[in-house]
Order: sequence, then structure tokens, then C-alpha cells
Amino acid sequence: MTGRRSASASAVLRVVLDEGAIARSTIARRTGLSAAAVTGHVAELMRRGLLVELPEVAGAVGRPHVPVDLDTVRFVVCGAHIAVDHLTVGLLDLRGKVLAQLEAPHQGAEPAVQVAQIAELLDDLLIGHAPERTPLGLGVATGGWVDEASGTVVEHGLLGWHGVPLRALLTEVTGLDVRVDGHSRALIHAERLLGQPRARNSVVQLFTGNVVDAAFATGDTVHHGPRSAAGAVAHLRVDDSEEPCRCGRSGCLEATVSERTIARKAVEARLLEEPDFADVLHLAASGNKGAVALFQERARIIGQAAALLLDVLNPEILIVLDQSVRDVEGCLSTIRDEVSQRSWICQDAVKSVVTSSFPGTELATAGGAVMLNALYEDPLFTRLANAS
Repeated sequence: MTGRRSASASAVLRVVLDEGAIARSTIARRTGLSAAAVTGHVAELMRRGLLVELPEVAGAVGRPHVPVDLDTVRFVVCGAHIAVDHLTVGLLDLRGKVLAQLEAPHQGAEPAVQVAQIAELLDDLLIGHAPERTPLGLGVATGGWVDEASGTVVEHGLLGWHGVPLRALLTEVTGLDVRVDGHSRALIHAERLLGQPRARNSVVQLFTGNVVDAAFATGDTVHHGPRSAAGAVAHLRVDDSEEPCRCGRSGCLEATVSERTIARKAVEARLLEEPDFADVLHLAASGNKGAVALFQERARIIGQAAALLLDVLNPEILIVLDQSVRDVEGCLSTIRDEVSQRSWICQDAVKSVVTSSFPGTELATAGGAVMLNALYEDPLFTRLANAS
């Protein structure tokens, strides 16, 4: 009975997320729940501070109704993303709008150091941007192999992490309800809740940074696999690459297209004196031919991986999250061209291969979406009752 009650409350909350201000009668039609059930769920969600009544409006035949909407003022959702070189923390409202975000280089690679830094950055954000709001919880996204059920980073080779109980560590330091997941799965949750409507049918998320990984969802299910190991594409062999990989082989996808590799190649090509990916990206965005050529070749290789994922999984859409796709003209077209040439399944790469719905806030959104997904799956979970 408890599971059914949570599922019905989830259905009500998701309709309000999708529709905005909405009458209880319309919620009943959208969800298939009875009017009495909707009234009960709305009352409970209002008691918990998730919904709020708006002023009465006249109905089609003159009967006033009182719409409800998400309360985007009372709570704030905290999000954190752990990248190889830096941390991003953010505050989101219940609609996933990023209210504020901070990015900072790591003060050290050790888990305890990064946990303390996340807590400090969040305190700064909460005090500076949401002093009157109640933190609902903290969602954390990172690359590597993340066991979502236990909140453990099983392995993150580039950080040197193995078996790090990240959820437990952050819960102890922050006192918040903490949820942890891989960043590609987190971004799928964000797209399905807040972004691409087609992502609700089936979607692949391909993330390319220093870490390269993927995630897949179909229907209502984001695929995790045993111990949440699904999406490990870092060691896919790509054509025309002999780039050495930390696994001992050469030509692996992550080693070939990682941001560190591109920064090193920029130095080898005498575009820069020091390897800095942000500087290479800036050169390319400014039209430097040598830097653009590096990113075009990188995009071609990303397109190889995208074509393979499209053929194996046949999703409605494949979302590529990569800074060069956003900032360097022609990179997205190159990925789509490679998909068109290589894929047996994809009929229209322009429609099938798309970019993130959250340009500029992808990493903060990824972290926050881990917590938002937990909320919208079960808005009646215990810690929420305590927060309200």
C-alpha cells in the first residue's frame, strides 16, 4: 500500500512539473486517479511544502477553481559534480532551475579533502543565495564506476579512487540526505525530468570530458546493470588511434578524446606553451585553425562511438555532452556526419544526435538531478518529511 501511495503521489507531482499551474480536476484526468485520490495527494504534498495553491481563476463555465503549482521558493536542492580537475556545486529549485553555482579547482585528490571542499562551497552558496530556503538534500554526480544503490565510487581511475563511500562521507559532513550517481545517468534524469521530451521514450547520453562514459534509458527505466557498471565506454577501440591508455592498450576512446589528450596535442602542435584544455577551447572558439582542426578530429572520433551506440541501442535520441560541441563551430556537424556514414540504423542524424538541454549549467544540473530524481520518484520519502 505504501508503494502504491508513493507512486500515485509521484504521478501527481510529475504532472505539476510538466504542466505548471494546474487544477486538481486536470491532474485527475492526466493521471487517471480519482478526484478524491488527487485531492488527498495534493493535500499531503502541500503539507510537505512541495505544492502551493494559487489564486482562484474562473473556469470555462464560470466555476472558479484553485490551481496548484510547485513551490519553488521554500526548498532548495543542492547539487555537486566531481570532475577530474575541479568541483562544481549548485543550488536548484524544484523545477531544476539553477539558482547559483560555483566552480573551484580541487584542493586535493583525496576523498576527505574533496568532501570537505564540497561542504564549504555549499555553505557559501546557501548563505549567499538561499539563506531563507530549506535544503532538501544533496545530489552528487561524478564519472567513473559509481554504485548508485550504496552511494559508493567503486572505481575512478583518474582520481585514484577505489571503493570510496561518498554518500556516507558527505552525509556525515553536511547532515543532508545525499544521493550519488554517475554523471551520464544523472544527466539522463535531468533530460527526462526537465529537458528533452523525446528522452522519455529512449535515450543515450554520451559524456566526453576527461572521463568518457555513457548511459541508457528506455521507458521508465535508466539501465544500471550489476553494481551500476553500465555505460563503461571508455575503453572502446576507435579507428586511426594509437593513443596509449592507462589500461595498457592503445586506441581507447577515452584516452584518444580526453581533454588532457587534446591539451597535450595543442602543446605538441605549438599552439600553447602549457597544456590547458580551457585555453585550447578558447583558441578554437576564436577561430584558430590549428585548434579547430584538433577539435574536428576529436569530433570525428566521438561520432564513431555515437554511431556504435545508436546501432546497438537504437534510442529515440542520443545526447552528446561536450564543451566543444557547445563552443566550437562545426563540431556537432562533424559528429552527425560521422554517424550518417557509419550507422546502419540512424536515418536522420540531425534529429537523432542532439546537444544538452542545459548549456552552461550541465554539471550543476547533473548533481541536482540526482536528488530531484529521488524526489520525483518518491516525494513521500522520510527525510523530506523531516525537512518540511
